[in-house]
Amino acid sequence: MKGNFEFRTRKSNRSLWVIECIDPNCSWRLRASKIVPESTKFVIRKYVGVHCCSLLNRNANHRQATYVVIGEQVAPQYVGVEKGPGPKGVQTFARTKLGAQISYYKAWRGRKHAHTLIRDGNGQCYPLAWGIVDSENEDAWTWFLTQLKEVIGDTDELALISDRAPSIKKAISIVFEKAHHGACAWHVAQNIKNKFKCADIMGSYWSAVNAYRCEDFAGYMTEISHRYPRVAEYLENEVGFEKWSRCHYPGLRYNITTTNMVESLNSMLVNARDFPYVALLDVIQEKMSKWWNDRRILNPVTYHVKGGELEGVVDIFNKTCTCKEFDIDKLPCVHAIAAAHHAQVSVYSLVSPYYTKEYYVLAYGETIYPVRSQSQWDVPNEVATRVVLP
Repeated sequence: MKGNFEFRTRKSNRSLWVIECIDPNCSWRLRASKIVPESTKFVIRKYVGVHCCSLLNRNANHRQATYVVIGEQVAPQYVGVEKGPGPKGVQTFARTKLGAQISYYKAWRGRKHAHTLIRDGNGQCYPLAWGIVDSENEDAWTWFLTQLKEVIGDTDELALISDRAPSIKKAISIVFEKAHHGACAWHVAQNIKNKFKCADIMGSYWSAVNAYRCEDFAGYMTEISHRYPRVAEYLENEVGFEKWSRCHYPGLRYNITTTNMVESLNSMLVNARDFPYVALLDVIQEKMSKWWNDRRILNPVTYHVKGGELEGVVDIFNKTCTCKEFDIDKLPCVHAIAAAHHAQVSVYSLVSPYYTKEYYVLAYGETIYPVRSQSQWDVPNEVATRVVLP
């Protein structure tokens, strides 16, 4: 792809894949077949890597540069950062790294696919608790997890996913008796690549991680064992299948296999983590407020509004604000107006009904009739004889 050479599929079935250059006179071709018959992974058996076709056949608008391929290649650019590249940045990545010219729409779809692969923090995280400690040690983790347990309880349906740090493992075993602890599959993958220098086995590894059925898992492990027996031994005996494999996990791991969401939160605080504690907590509180307001689906009612001489926390439903102007005047203050604009709520709906035209009309709805001449009064005797003291 990077050389802008396109290929076409000559033969493709469950056990064989043969591709060749789109120029029938070119010698470039690749032939791959299954590692073993029961496997779902292919190994390259024959490869002729030299093109002898005309340079006129090169095409920067590569037919194989699908949004899925683009997303898979650009996905690492979103790990450990707050935002990552936008669609134009993805276009630049495809041009410089893959040699492919792609449209803005394809870049947008590729970016969306990359977010799906890594589970973007801004769309998927639901923070439950925050803690500030002196360092990541057993005592700190035990304290934090103890506080967390007070919030979420302990159940065998709870999954706790982390890296393989001994302090976390020890603290979880002390605090949580029923919950199940799993290892971050990404950290395990990094250990494999660093320890055994076998990045080419990662496809089989991730397939094993995500396999729902044990028979599929066994097929992927057969591939790994066939090529790298030491890796298979490491995964089974040192790490343990139950720690990183979805189908062997003893509890409910749901679809969480990595700690990428935590890395997204870390990247959110990359600049603020050196702030004084109070300032750091202010940053966290502001970010969480924004997330909750942005993601609340039904009737958002509470907003923290900054600006003016005084900040205000507005409750749209109860028509109050901590600045007290909204409460006393019964008219929206500047904070309530800003909150109403953000929530797409009519500011007039926040005005007390006593200020409305309807109430004005009702106030003057009754008629004040003129009083007749005193000579025409019909005064009852009990009224006429009543003595009224000054």
